[in-house]
Amino acid sequence: MSRDKNQRFARRLRFALHGLAHALRAERSLRFQLGCCVVVVLALVLLRPAPLWWALLLLASAGVLAAELFNTAIEHLVDHLHPETHPNIRIVKDCAAAAVLLSVCGALAVGIAFAVHLLRGAG
Repeated sequence: MSRDKNQRFARRLRFALHGLAHALRAERSLRFQLGCCVVVVLALVLLRPAPLWWALLLLASAGVLAAELFNTAIEHLVDHLHPETHPNIRIVKDCAAAAVLLSVCGALAVGIAFAVHLLRGAG
């Protein structure tokens, strides 16, 4: 049985925080994306947009961070199970990286829509 099956919430939360801490130590791109998320939160605090913009921007930011964490998990698992180079392994890693790219593009689209909204409101 898996170590996290049927465990109390506090214990499962510790597993999740451990994974997040490991990924932040090991992945430069995750640290960069988290920094971008902090900038987004600071901009939201300063600009005080409507709650819908808070939700859209934070959800988009969380989606990018989650995609990066999935990518990290997939890369570590694949490298452990199949350390030698193989074309099919490359495809798995490339698809995971593409998921991160798509989430970033979506987050940028939300950010651009927010900027347009602010510019039209200020004009």
